[in-house]
Amino acid sequence: MFVLVNLKAYPCDPVEIATAARDVSESSGVRIAVAPQAAHLERVADTGVETWAQHVSPVGHGSHTGSTLAEAAAEAGATGTLLNHSENRLKLATIDASLDAAERTDLETVVCANNPEQIAAVAALGPDAVAVEPPELIGTGTPVSKADPDVVRDAVDAAAAVDDSVDVFCGAGISTGDDLVAAEDLGSTGVLLASGVAKADDPKAALEDLVEPLA
Repeated sequence: MFVLVNLKAYPCDPVEIATAARDVSESSGVRIAVAPQAAHLERVADTGVETWAQHVSPVGHGSHTGSTLAEAAAEAGATGTLLNHSENRLKLATIDASLDAAERTDLETVVCANNPEQIAAVAALGPDAVAVEPPELIGTGTPVSKADPDVVRDAVDAAAAVDDSVDVFCGAGISTGDDLVAAEDLGSTGVLLASGVAKADDPKAALEDLVEPLA
């Protein structure tokens, strides 16, 4: 089970959370990665934790002010990237071009989508993984695996029907170890979460509680 902690633009200490994630990953054997703001990628990567970009732009070197260049993210220490999060929606053609940018720089990819139909569409573009995240559950503390488990099951089936090599992750409302177990039981091989760790008073304790059933 893969745990990807998205720090979004929360007012948290990315190095503190990265250090906690590294330590919990090492002690538990659970794969944990952290996706900080682009400006913090290098600082997070320097902790030794697996580091992901929150986004890379569908561009190469050139006149692209304000873009997140895949090469720059990789040079800063990122080994993967999220794409098409509910808070940064992209058109399919843009996702495809961002996937090309990620492939160019050997970044692993997870493409988010709202529902099984969208999961099928983005799985056809060939990412490493897709993540089903109903936007109405993001940040609520109510996991999709409990609120609407059929969405996860159907997302797994939809991705498999298109390309069974694409992993399916579960996002939105994930915050406890029970949520991880429920997601795994529904066929998910990873989870995306944010506020459950980024807003926690003790991020390390939150991560330890999260992975305890898997350790």
